[in-house]
Amino acid sequence: MNAVTVPATTRGSVVVPARAAWSAVVRRGEHLTLTDLGGNQAVDFLVYDAHDTAVRYSAPDTLQAQGTIFLTTGSVLLSNEHTPLMTVTEDTCGRHDTLGGACSKESNTLRYGHHTWSQHACVDNFLSEGARHGLGKRDLVSNINWYMNVPVEEDGTLGIVDGLSAPGLRVTLRAETDVLVLVSNCPQINNPCNGFDPTPVEMTITGSGS
Repeated sequence: MNAVTVPATTRGSVVVPARAAWSAVVRRGEHLTLTDLGGNQAVDFLVYDAHDTAVRYSAPDTLQAQGTIFLTTGSVLLSNEHTPLMTVTEDTCGRHDTLGGACSKESNTLRYGHHTWSQHACVDNFLSEGARHGLGKRDLVSNINWYMNVPVEEDGTLGIVDGLSAPGLRVTLRAETDVLVLVSNCPQINNPCNGFDPTPVEMTITGSGS
C-alpha cells in the first residue's frame, strides 16, 4: 500500500501555467473544477485513491461502465477495483478524450522526428509531480485528456484535431472518496491539441469534504 498524507484541503483557485504540472488531494465530497482559460488547451489527468495509490483510475473499467469512449456530465471515473473515484457533475465543453494518452519524449520522437527529443512532455510532468507523492513510472496508467479532441474513424484510426473547447469552458468533478489528482497542463506543440500554443488553466477546489 502506498498511502498519501491527506491534509486539510486548501480551497480556492490556482492558475497552472502553460506546460506545468499540478497535484492536490481532493477530499470526499469536495469538487474540483478545471477551467480552460485560453481555450483549446488539453489537460492530462490521473487520479488515485489517496489512502492507497495502488487503487487508481482505470480506463478499461470506466469505459466499459459508461458504454462510451468519451467523458461528459454524469461520467464516473472508476478505479482498477471498479470503485468510483470521481464523478463529472458539470461539463460546459461536452466531450473529453480517454484514448490519446500522454505525450512523451519517445512518442514525440516517433511521431514528429528526432528534433523533438528535448521537448518537455506530459510524462515528464507526471513523473516529477508524482515523485512528490511517492509515485514512479510504474504508477502511470492510461490517462484522461480533458478538452482534447480525439475522434475515432470507422476503421479505428485515431485523430488529434482542433479542440472543441473555448475560453472559460469548465469541467467539474466530485470526489467520491479522498483522491490524489495529478495534472499535466499539456506542453505539446507538434499537433493541434493545444492549438500549437499551450496556455494556462485554472484549478478550483470547493466544498467542505468529509
